[in-house]
Amino acid sequence: MLFALTRHDRPGSLALRLSERPIHLKYLETVLGKIVYGGALLGDDGKQLGSILIIDVADEAAATAFADADPYVAAGLFASTVIRAFRPVFKDGAWL
Repeated sequence: MLFALTRHDRPGSLALRLSERPIHLKYLETVLGKIVYGGALLGDDGKQLGSILIIDVADEAAATAFADADPYVAAGLFASTVIRAFRPVFKDGAWL
């Protein structure tokens, strides 16, 4: 089942994001098979202020476990996390 995982960083936390990034990337390497699509949310200044992932996991509990296991959580990076079931409608300019 697909889920959209949207996160916004705490204001002024870019230095924290960058310092914890190596640990975060190691975590992502262990879950790459569950990530359908992902990337950075950018502010007007072009700097990252959050992220969005589309993940494929069994259910909402698995999506929550995926999100909670990210080392950025323990580091206190996120101001908010939203997890919602996701149903794709378009891909590559075409209806699905």
